[in-house]
Amino acid sequence: MYRFLLSRQWVILTLFALVLIPVMIELGFWQFHRHEHRVAQNTLIADNLKAKPVPVTDLTSPGHSVPRADFWRQVEATGTYDTAHEVVVRRRTNSDDKVGFHVLTPLVLGDGRAVLVNRGWIPFAEDQRSFPDIPAAPKGEVTVTGRLKADETTGSSGIKELKDLPDRQIMLINSEQQARSLGRTVLGGYIEQTAPAAPGDSPQQIPEPDSGSIGAHMAYAVQWWLFTAGVPVGWVILVRRELRDRAATATRGTPERETAAA
Repeated sequence: MYRFLLSRQWVILTLFALVLIPVMIELGFWQFHRHEHRVAQNTLIADNLKAKPVPVTDLTSPGHSVPRADFWRQVEATGTYDTAHEVVVRRRTNSDDKVGFHVLTPLVLGDGRAVLVNRGWIPFAEDQRSFPDIPAAPKGEVTVTGRLKADETTGSSGIKELKDLPDRQIMLINSEQQARSLGRTVLGGYIEQTAPAAPGDSPQQIPEPDSGSIGAHMAYAVQWWLFTAGVPVGWVILVRRELRDRAATATRGTPERETAAA
């Protein structure tokens, strides 16, 4: 009765189903792990944003790679802006998804070291190769509060480094690269400024990272696992349908053979 399962068509179909089951199970776990990662990241963001600001020198130092546990930690730094070495970061968007620049200004601390401060977003100049008009940074000593971020690399950000960029324009915020330009020691990572607010909201401060949305990864995981359960069910349905079709064909053929015999 089930000899048809040994046919080439059914062997291929069965092997395909057997391969499909573990693949879809793995895809479900992949989405589940993405869900777990998103939940953990949201918890980290929320906890670090609520934490009391600490001196930036407590969390980073020259050449230090900011660990994930310290991403978005509230830090503060007191010093004087070095506007002579101010640069802009290309191809950055604001909260309305408009493309422009981020303004990166070194803040020289009391001990002579510097920390990079991302003061916020400004629009492009008339053409993208011209250096834009940048709202002036406060003069004299200032205390900056913001979120600690890790140095950007192509691997971590997906942003490609470009050659022959216009003067004082960069693609990545990286303390080691800026230390070479400044000729002074720079703390690892950078500060994403949140206070004090700039006059006229220019540069526009960078919005807080999202810590509430978890996406649809868990729903996708459940879908993949439901699809996995559906594969053997579908295989059984096809086998039963094949049996019914063969039985119906055999039934229709019996009277013809009996008539021919008579």
